[in-house]
Amino acid sequence: MVISPYAVPMKILLRNLARETTEAELLVLFQEYGKVQYCKLIMDPKTGLSKGFGFVEIPKPGAAKAAIKGMNGREIAGKKIRVKKAETKAETKAEVEAAVKTGPTPE
Repeated sequence: MVISPYAVPMKILLRNLARETTEAELLVLFQEYGKVQYCKLIMDPKTGLSKGFGFVEIPKPGAAKAAIKGMNGREIAGKKIRVKKAETKAETKAEVEAAVKTGPTPE
């Protein structure tokens, strides 16, 4: 399989993270599956604590799929995390339904 140098990295959603989990810890865990291009925990601006979810981007699709499979359901800091491919805005259910109702846009 040839991977294009222009391939879009896969963005992965991480949920049910312990509030104490750090970006550095996530980076180490996901690097077991290959290069991690981006790792970000979503923080509460008022408390400075993690909101319990974040994102990781892995450039190679095979490595990203392996990370999802290997990390989903894994216990980290006493919590079973949920890991899946992040949906882009266009992939959200409401937008897909709206696109189906209105049909293709004229060119």
